[in-house]
Amino acid sequence: MNPTAGPALIELSDLRKTYNPGRPNEVEVLHGLALRLGQGEFAALIGPSGSGKSTLLNVIGLLERPSSGSYRIQGEEMVGLDDEGLTRQRRRTLGFVFQFHHLLPAFSALENVTLPVLMREGRVERRHLERARALLDAVGLAQAMDHRPGELSGGMQQRVAIARALVLQPPLVLADEPTGNLDRGSSDEVFALLRRMHRELGTSFLIVTHDPRLAERCDRLVELVDGRIERDQKTDLGAEQSREGAALATSS
Repeated sequence: MNPTAGPALIELSDLRKTYNPGRPNEVEVLHGLALRLGQGEFAALIGPSGSGKSTLLNVIGLLERPSSGSYRIQGEEMVGLDDEGLTRQRRRTLGFVFQFHHLLPAFSALENVTLPVLMREGRVERRHLERARALLDAVGLAQAMDHRPGELSGGMQQRVAIARALVLQPPLVLADEPTGNLDRGSSDEVFALLRRMHRELGTSFLIVTHDPRLAERCDRLVELVDGRIERDQKTDLGAEQSREGAALATSS
């Protein structure tokens, strides 16, 4: 079952990932996956440790190449692109939020947010600074733009990382355990922030999480078990939103 509708943002078909191919210790981690993520979705990727979640996220994030199969972003095939092409596509299409924020300690919050701009454009212009400031304001850090990471709490640092992931306005943000290093209160706050950014910006999110509370607050669950998709369905929240959307479409 594939619960998505509308144009595909990303689409995997018969995708496989094998490590050490042709050697005695060869192991296939992803086994012929088919996955479609529509524009504007907010989906959770769940599964036990060792199920292949991180490998799948790395392949979707263009950090690792699949061994075979097809991977399209907005209709464009990624398999076969050279390193430069993958890097260009990654910077144009994807934002990343990790469990450990990976902020540069010598940089201010504002400088950390504009770092992807510097890497892609080679310079940071006024419009980029304005967007970075607007994002830091949106995540509640208007008064901490000049603070360095060491002067911020864990939850605040993750808010900076979220702003950084959104500064280039990517259509898709990949989040790998974005609340896994936080206490429950900070975890709930960061997750609520992701939902708000999704709602306000229309950005798609694919979130790896081990927290069933947070997974159920996504619109869709994709469960990976032993390198295969075991379950792909809307949550109660996602089904309710679909019904509301259908009702609005009927009444308009």
